[in-house]
Amino acid sequence: MARVETSSNRPYHLVIFGASGFTGQFVVEEVARTVSEGPNGNLKWAVAGRSKQKLEKVLEQAAGVLSKPELRTEVDVIVADVGEPDSLAAMCKQAVIVLNCVGPYRFFGEQVVRACVENGAHHIDISGEPQFLEGTQLNYSSQAAEKAVFIIGSCGFDSIPADMGVLYTRDQFRGTLTAVESFLTFSSGPEGGCIHDGTWQSAIYGFADSQKLQSLRRKFNHKPLPTVGSKLRRRGALFFSNEIQQYSVPFMGSDPSVVKRTQRFLSEEHQDTPVQYGAYAGIGGVWNIIKMMFAGMMFWFLVKFSFGRNLLMKYPEFFSFGMFSKAGPTRKQMEGSSFQFSFYGEGYTDEQDPTQGKPNAKIRTLVQGPEAAYVATPIAMVQAALTILNEPAALPKRGGVYTPGAAFAKTTLIDRLNKHGIQFSVI
Repeated sequence: MARVETSSNRPYHLVIFGASGFTGQFVVEEVARTVSEGPNGNLKWAVAGRSKQKLEKVLEQAAGVLSKPELRTEVDVIVADVGEPDSLAAMCKQAVIVLNCVGPYRFFGEQVVRACVENGAHHIDISGEPQFLEGTQLNYSSQAAEKAVFIIGSCGFDSIPADMGVLYTRDQFRGTLTAVESFLTFSSGPEGGCIHDGTWQSAIYGFADSQKLQSLRRKFNHKPLPTVGSKLRRRGALFFSNEIQQYSVPFMGSDPSVVKRTQRFLSEEHQDTPVQYGAYAGIGGVWNIIKMMFAGMMFWFLVKFSFGRNLLMKYPEFFSFGMFSKAGPTRKQMEGSSFQFSFYGEGYTDEQDPTQGKPNAKIRTLVQGPEAAYVATPIAMVQAALTILNEPAALPKRGGVYTPGAAFAKTTLIDRLNKHGIQFSVI
């Protein structure tokens, strides 16, 4: 069972590393809101990062936003730097779980994972970078298992709604679910919306390095997952979706790879029927298509060259038509924004043999929530951590590197998310 108790040597349930970053600020606020949900109604936590001054400023801001003046004096500050392994080791020795908010993870993630494994702390991140996530599994899973440490990646908007959404759809289906397609849509209020350019940087490096991801995957030497039922047909690069009544494209994030890893784990460890998965995102009408095609062509051309990548990173607002910005969204923009995943599943009812004939039943579920990047992501990350602390017996039997679905399939994480504004429902 996962170790979840604090001690005099390991005083904090949670340490938020990278608390002074753009996302880190909102994770700090979310932890401060949920302290009563810790073990026995108590949560001991600290913030960590390179600058003591900046970390104190984060606590000052959180104290003001939440009207909790005690945050200024009651939350400890730990100085730790990715470039200084001794400082990371000292931080990890004090934490039951490290919430790692320092990206891009391809540059700064492995150092923190290594420090957590070597010093016995569980690690949760919010990475949407398949190369980092799968590289971590390849390189650290057996070491983490030996140390009884859980390394759980992609615990933010990438990819808890998609991964847990597929499991929720499976659990609500009466029979054998064999395939799911998800359609993601966003909405913003009158103030509009955008994403901080840290995510934009991760995308630039990810596309530039896509060949390395293919060679990394070959090292796993995985056999193809068995296909039960009709083979899920792949949709085109751009199509009109009757499901959501708007033009759609394949979803470019980490969700498909994370869901596939979960399905592989559940198939191999629990002999569950693997669910085929296709992920798509709605982009709206014709004008949005024109903008997306223009931005996409520039991106694909520029990302291949170092001068092009520098241009993309210097002017995120220009090259993304305002979708990404160095300043990030305002709190007002966040309040007006939301996301919705629609899941369309098919499979076989209990009396039907899944090896015979076509699927004979369908299901539709929804996962809806607040602004994805800085409201839903902190909620998902913090609830994942609280699930480890409160339900260690429901986690996999041994430590290792896991996806959210693999780690939390037997827990009450979905119920916890429902209580915090990320709603799972059947239609």
